[in-house]
Amino acid sequence: MIIDYDQLRREYRHATLNENEMHMDPIVAFDTWFQQAIDLELQLPNAMTLATVNGEGKPAARYVLLKSFDKSGFVFFTHSVSSKGQQIAKTPYAALVFYWSPIHRQVRIEGTVERVSEKEADEYFASRPYGSRIAVWVADQSSIIESREFMEEKVRELEQQYPEDVPRPETWVGYRVKPESLEFWQGRENRLHDRIFYEKDENGDWRKHRLAP
Repeated sequence: MIIDYDQLRREYRHATLNENEMHMDPIVAFDTWFQQAIDLELQLPNAMTLATVNGEGKPAARYVLLKSFDKSGFVFFTHSVSSKGQQIAKTPYAALVFYWSPIHRQVRIEGTVERVSEKEADEYFASRPYGSRIAVWVADQSSIIESREFMEEKVRELEQQYPEDVPRPETWVGYRVKPESLEFWQGRENRLHDRIFYEKDENGDWRKHRLAP
């Protein structure tokens, strides 16, 4: 099948992005955009691409869910033994991308990665639905398993072992991406997109610039 990619083009006619109206703190600016995405009832506004690299410098990317954020960084949870967990252990640096298609907005974030505290991981794990807590015990994430039936049988065993309280595995942890740069992208007409870029200076203060489309 031959696809005419020109037919996939879309004209962006949603909003403008003026650097003079953007807050000097990019976390405050992100909070504004994120809340607007929530208010518009966009599907999974907290879905973000997480990009990491392995010990050989080869990149990998996948979607994860943002669970919290503040001035200290952007938090997600996963298994430390997963491929992304192992990559972060070797190279504690990552990139995040949010894309909210209906409003033609994208946010890119890059920074170092650290683990959240055990207390924070315990508290979030306890808030998860019972089935989700059981699921993390089935097998190490990214490990090879023999079949779907293996997982379903393992779940039945775990439900008998943990009928109510499900402890958090030591390998199920939280990671915080501590931003060093953020870019806010607003789609505009004729591909003259607005791009506002924030980066930290030598004093740790945020600076913002307009980038060419």
